[in-house]
This record gives sequence, C-alpha cells and structure tokens, in this order.
Amino acid sequence: MNGTAGWAWARVGVLALLWGSTFLWIELALDALTPVQVTLSRCVLGAATLLVACLGSGRRLPRDRAIWGHLIVAAVFCNALPFALFSIGQQTIDSGVAGVLNATTPLWSLLIGVVIGSERGLRPVRLGGLLLGFAGVVLIFAPWQTTGPVGWGALAIVAAAASYAVGFAYMSRNLTGKGIPTISLSAAQLIAATGLTSLTLPAGGLTPIDIEPKTAIAVVVLGVVATGITFHLTYRIIAAEGATNAATVGYLLPVVSVALGAIVLDEPVSLRVAAGMVVVLVGVGLTRRHKRAPSPSSGDPLRERPSPPTRTPAGWSQA
Repeated sequence: MNGTAGWAWARVGVLALLWGSTFLWIELALDALTPVQVTLSRCVLGAATLLVACLGSGRRLPRDRAIWGHLIVAAVFCNALPFALFSIGQQTIDSGVAGVLNATTPLWSLLIGVVIGSERGLRPVRLGGLLLGFAGVVLIFAPWQTTGPVGWGALAIVAAAASYAVGFAYMSRNLTGKGIPTISLSAAQLIAATGLTSLTLPAGGLTPIDIEPKTAIAVVVLGVVATGITFHLTYRIIAAEGATNAATVGYLLPVVSVALGAIVLDEPVSLRVAAGMVVVLVGVGLTRRHKRAPSPSSGDPLRERPSPPTRTPAGWSQA
C-alpha cells in the first residue's frame, strides 16, 4: 500500500469514527434536552461553524433564489427531518441500534432509484442485496418478539434513513456540480435547516434546560463536529463521487456506533442485533456490486470535483 492509499484509508477511518459517533452524542444530549432542543442545537452550532469557515475562506453564501429554494428542500430531507427523527427515536432505542438502522440509507437510495427509474436493469445480485438488507432490518426489529427495539422509536430511525436517501438524491441532482463551492452550499443548507427547525420550538423546544458540563460538551461536539464538519464533508464526497470510497465509510458506521454504545454507555449488544447488523451490511455490499467509473488520478480523495447531476451517492450515510 503506497502512502497516498494509506492516507486515504486513514481518512476513511476518521470519517467513519466522526459519523458513527453521532448517535453517542445524541444519546448524551438527550439526558438534558428535548428532541427539538437537540435538533435545533446541532443545526445552530453546525451552521455557525460552517458560516465562519465559509466567510473565513473568502467564500460567499449563494445568492440565487432558485438555489435557495433547492437548499430549503434539501434541508428538510437531509437535515431538519432526519435530525428530529433520530432524536425522537433514540429516546426509546439504544444508540448502537440507531447506527445499524441508519446503515439502511443505501438500500433506500437504491429502492428510490428503482421507483423513479434512475436504476434500470437491476441485476439479480443487487436485487438480492436489497432484499437481504431489508431482511436484516426485520431481524433487528424482531416483530415476532414482545421485547426489543420494536416500536415508534425504531420506525423513526428507519424513516430518518429513508429521508437521508431522498435528500442525497435531491442534492446530487440539484445542488452539486453547479459551480458553487461546497462550503457555501453546506453552510447555507444548515442555515436553512436552522430556520425550519426553529418553527418547531413550541413542540417541546421551550422546556427549561438544566444542563451539566458533560452534556454541554456532548451538545457542542454533536453540533460542531458531528453536524457541521461532517455535513460539509457530505457535500465534498458528493462532489468528488468516485474519488472517495464512500461505501466503505457507510459499512463502518454501525460498527462504530455499536462499539461506542457498548463501551461508553454500557448498552447491551444482543446476538440478534449483531446478526441483523451483519445481514444489513452484507446486503448493502451486494447492492454496491456494479461497474464503477475509474478513480481520478488525484491523490486527495476529498478534492472537490463537479459531478453528473443524476448520480446518487447510495453507499454513504450520516446521522
């Protein structure tokens, strides 16, 4: 393995750790905040982080009204809605299970592509992967049991994963490859998400807060790192497309979330959930079995590149 490849894999590991830890920070933040407060906090801190980075680099926010219209739609499906659903869902299910269910985003992306016609000639291997992945979800839900992560909480997480798939497809089609710097797009989209989330304050967002230092740190890390920094990397990955092995990051996310949940929060890891995670990941891996475009010669896997507007980053997912 040469130095460039080694650095690329190291970066994949770092990104997987950042994204996979999101569920841990949400769990800790929920100790003192309501789901609405957690959602708004991460949007505000993430937007502030990227706005400072945007202005500090000499970039400007988009000015075109049409672009802002697309940003608002993307903010609904890729930020405001899934952020809220994750916070709601993790009130009743463990952070590790949330991370596993979030790994279904690539499956939803493929399913959406089949429905809208952008995925034509679906080969048996990929179709089998799609069915196998959702079978893994059923195994995790275990509807034949009276106990386990069944209920509205788990359904909220699955809905959040599906919302991400819609958001990624929309971003790829309408926002990337337009000549606008990704730092400008990511900052503007989180600003839009902040405005949208502010509208939900009457639904639990005005509850008095009694926050401890540990929880405050978790909220700051969730907003600045797990939301702001990683969301900017979202745009860079979508813009770079084949330059980043996004699927590898997606495969590692549930492993990170389960490991952190067990180590930090002492969450139990049942054999059924572990088996379901393996089945989901194998299914996701099979759906990625298609011909890839040659990798760019650039040594930086996150360097921005324009992308065809119809490409959907189905292998990647974030919280």
